[in-house]
Amino acid sequence: MVDDDTRPDPDALLAEVGRADRGRLKVFLGAAPGVGKTYEMLRAAHEAKADGVDVVIGICETHGRRDTEALLVGIEAVPRTLVSYRDRKFAEMDLDAILARAPKLVLVDELAHSNVEGVRHAKRWQDVMEILAAGIDVYTTLNVQHIESLNDVVERISGIKVRETLPDAILERADEIEVVDVTPEVLQKRLREGKVYVPEQAAHAMTRFFSRGNLTALREMALRVAAERVDRDMLDFMRGHAVASAWPARERLLVCLWSGVDAERLVRTGKRMADRSHAPWIVLALGAAGRADPAMEKALMLAEQLGAETEAVGVAGSSVSAILDYARRRNVSRIVVGTAHRLSRLFRRPLHERLIAGGDAFEITVLGGDERTAATPGQRPREEFSPKPYLLGVLYVALAMPFGFFVDTALPLANLSLVFMAPVLASAAQGHVPAATVTSVLAFFAYNYFFTEPRLTLSVIRHYDVLTLAFFLVFSLVVGILGARLNAQVAAMRQSERHTRALYEFTRKALSATSDYDMAWTVVSQVRSSVAVETVLLTPDASGRLAVLAGSPPIDEIDPASEAAAEWAWRQGQRAGWSTNTLPSSQWMFLPLVAREHSQGVLGVRREEGGESVSAADRRLLDTLVDQAALILERARMIAETAEAQRYSQTEKLRTALLSSVSHDLRTPLVSIIGAASTLEALGPYIGETDRRELLHTVSTEAVRLNRFIQNLLDMTRLGYGALAVRRDWLDLADVVAAARERLKGRLDRTELAVRIAPEAAVIEADPTLLEQVLVNLLDNAARYCPGGEAVEVEATLVDGRVVIAVSDPGPGIPPEKRERVFDLFWRAESGDRQGAGTGLGLAIVRGFVEAMGGRVSVGERAGGGARFEISLPQPRAPDLSHEPAHA
Repeated sequence: MVDDDTRPDPDALLAEVGRADRGRLKVFLGAAPGVGKTYEMLRAAHEAKADGVDVVIGICETHGRRDTEALLVGIEAVPRTLVSYRDRKFAEMDLDAILARAPKLVLVDELAHSNVEGVRHAKRWQDVMEILAAGIDVYTTLNVQHIESLNDVVERISGIKVRETLPDAILERADEIEVVDVTPEVLQKRLREGKVYVPEQAAHAMTRFFSRGNLTALREMALRVAAERVDRDMLDFMRGHAVASAWPARERLLVCLWSGVDAERLVRTGKRMADRSHAPWIVLALGAAGRADPAMEKALMLAEQLGAETEAVGVAGSSVSAILDYARRRNVSRIVVGTAHRLSRLFRRPLHERLIAGGDAFEITVLGGDERTAATPGQRPREEFSPKPYLLGVLYVALAMPFGFFVDTALPLANLSLVFMAPVLASAAQGHVPAATVTSVLAFFAYNYFFTEPRLTLSVIRHYDVLTLAFFLVFSLVVGILGARLNAQVAAMRQSERHTRALYEFTRKALSATSDYDMAWTVVSQVRSSVAVETVLLTPDASGRLAVLAGSPPIDEIDPASEAAAEWAWRQGQRAGWSTNTLPSSQWMFLPLVAREHSQGVLGVRREEGGESVSAADRRLLDTLVDQAALILERARMIAETAEAQRYSQTEKLRTALLSSVSHDLRTPLVSIIGAASTLEALGPYIGETDRRELLHTVSTEAVRLNRFIQNLLDMTRLGYGALAVRRDWLDLADVVAAARERLKGRLDRTELAVRIAPEAAVIEADPTLLEQVLVNLLDNAARYCPGGEAVEVEATLVDGRVVIAVSDPGPGIPPEKRERVFDLFWRAESGDRQGAGTGLGLAIVRGFVEAMGGRVSVGERAGGGARFEISLPQPRAPDLSHEPAHA
């Protein structure tokens, strides 16, 4: 709906408020290297410094140009940070130093630059966004070939693929763009003089990127980018300041369509005018949203195919105010309209004349009718005329006749004209203005012929009857026309509400999908329910070929002609198939799902059997749904890629930790074993009994240690592959502790073990092998950090139906912030060994085994200092056995 609102645009005001909280970005834009962007940026910085602005240089690349280097003098430069990459040092902008310095203005050269790996952000423009967010203004430079949307155009022109690109959204956020421009001749002269590249590179560049033709094309692109930005700034200013009149600083065409004109001819003429003026053009359809008009919908489809921006407003009939308000809002310079059929001019002043009278600020072009083709209003084929609303009007009047005779004879109603106003309102409720007008005239003649004196004639003998009939005709026409327009507006509002609700439901359900198939099914089902078409979603499979992912109604495959259309739409990023100009023999119309210049697949739609063709309004809704579907699928793809990257990174970390652990913890006992065995072999007859026993003890101890490490690796493998089988049995906890102590006989030789087991916790249900390994790993960890002369404590109690086994040591303890990480795989291997050797596997195995038995494990602080590990295992009622508390 179009309204007359002279208030500032709220979106424009909110955008202005948002810009006030961040720094201002000024981009010095050039067509190619060497035009003088950095020089102009430094010159502007000196001017700002002269005005008292705190200016620093974040990074500036002079490329050895003496004139540019001279301008560095007098401006503070933030030292660069050195980053190591592949055994080389690279100097990059120090973002943290700039943020800490907090100047008013910082100079950042080469906005599209890619940072060396190891810097916080991958791209320099991300550094700039963080600087702006801190409220610091930025001057920066950019060449037009680095703009993402122009990358392929530059490649076609120059034959060179530019690798470093900048998202268009970053340039759109710039508060000011200054074009630094020189002619191709001047730039080539600089190249020959060695002011851009060294002579050897300059000679090669002159024949390729810096050829006259390339520079001319790049120069035009830079100027166009700047012109589009200036035009957008002007529109933002007009919206933010509620400028009512148009400022035609740039040519922009508006082609207006309504019922009664040759719509397709107007569209084609508008296209030719726009091409001649190199101007954007818009096609506005009046009344298209209120009532289905096949001719109008066909014209809108043609306009979209020809590259126009299309829009339909819910205004029944023609409306001068709607057109002028829309033209002012879009800052249109020229309005193109047609002339209606002669018959429509009998009832009201032609629309183009009313536009000319009210549109003083616009250039209005009127396209005359073609008498050879204007056989019917609106150039619509005869089969598009529907008699239904007119026949309904006749029926309404006929139904009013008996009621009128009854009222005339039975009730003392002073004026029967109100009876005949009812069929006029009923006809107007259909939303068809011509039918409502015909019904008004028909009701007028029926009332005059049957109910005014003399009856059964059209003559009138009483003067007040003449006045009554005149008022009835006027008011019935007004009521009929206004009622029809109101109905059309209500229909337009309902359609707009339906589209909004469809978009909301689509987005809500798609974002809640948990799998690719759920998301695909949501897309096809929501599109079908919103637009009333059969839908199918095709995405590339592992082999790179399109395959059906989901359909509504369910479908497994499509015919070969449709496959060809789908493949073409996917490869080219354009519509194909039914109702298009590409492979129209297909039963389906395929729309590419493109997001961030990446095609996710295609969505196919076709009319349901016996259904109507897709209207222009539904096509626009379909386009919106397709865009949303592409973004949602792109989001799912990026989430999957991020998860895969995280899994790969985690795998690499585990692999590195495993190699580090294996290389250390396998080599250490092996070296001891080999050393002792070699000594025994070489000096066996000459070694005393005491030394022999000591060497054999070393071999035995290190072999046990090696076996324990290998057992840990095997246990982690079982946990990782889910091959761990839990076999529960009733156990004597004191026996399990004793078995664990026996296995750690060498480790616990110098450490006292204090065991306290409460009677109610003496018998527990658990897996004997797993529980013993849990205690072995906990005791081994405690012994490693326990100071000499101190005791490792083992306690067992029954709390709320769970046996709690605690292993404590008086060692250095674990900081609170690291307690959750001690159970991570290889964590100690990553953190480094403080005391003794640790693999980082033992505590991870403890957690895995305990959780496999349905328990929990945690770590806290021991009373008096140190670490306390607690495992809690659920327990059924224990058998009736008698045990005394065990002490050691």
